[in-house]
Amino acid sequence: MAERAAAAEEEVENVVVGLGSYKGKVRLVSDYEEEIMLLWAIQHPIFCKHNVFVSQSSLQLSIDACGHSLSILQSPSSLATPGVTGAVMWDSGIVLGKFLEHSVESGTIFLQGKKVVELGSGCGLVGCIAALLGAQVILTDLPDRLKLLKKNVETNLYGDVRGSATVNELTWGDDLSTDFTNPIPDFVFGSDVVYSEGAVMDLMETLVELCGKQTTVILAGELRNDAILEYFLEAAIKEFVVGRVDQEQWHPDYHSSRVAIYVLVKK
Repeated sequence: MAERAAAAEEEVENVVVGLGSYKGKVRLVSDYEEEIMLLWAIQHPIFCKHNVFVSQSSLQLSIDACGHSLSILQSPSSLATPGVTGAVMWDSGIVLGKFLEHSVESGTIFLQGKKVVELGSGCGLVGCIAALLGAQVILTDLPDRLKLLKKNVETNLYGDVRGSATVNELTWGDDLSTDFTNPIPDFVFGSDVVYSEGAVMDLMETLVELCGKQTTVILAGELRNDAILEYFLEAAIKEFVVGRVDQEQWHPDYHSSRVAIYVLVKK
């Protein structure tokens, strides 16, 4: 109990309003080891139910966002393939998508006409919501994930869509084409992209190459493995100013103690 109280007191320090193009409250992360201790002491993710907002055994996930009823196709059988996690939705994707919707409605993010690159798009929910909010979105994933991703974009983005969406292949760590970097994106989004230690350095290489000083990165991730998140944060704070978004800033109906949202801006 004393440990949790001390962590909560520590949590209120280093809170700022606004980081990059995000105008809400964030807690600046300067010490990755301290951040991990705070998260696990306050949120206790291992004791919280996972897959609260998703059903990974279903072939389809339905969710309302931005005045649209979205239908996201999933491929549960693909989960049996090692390393393939983008075939179904995870809570972090739902939380991030609804966070973006809520942030636009509350004025802490402005996406109309902004260039967005989504990394590890998987089933494409986050990118579709960003397009509905007015962004010009490039959704990306590995070559074998693109068929399902394209299908979901085509199924959900039709009629009165404020923005646009295209699907491109992207392997982290590879050289980026000018489609991604000219012009430099205003935002980079990603959900559940920090899932293995082996992928962290390739992810960081892509983030560094993709982002300019004016780019705001917003990542949501499930708190499964403290060592992997610590490894990512250790690398990230060398290149970026990193802040964790206060849960009060999230969509009021889409909270999870197993999820964290970070904002990154290049130093």
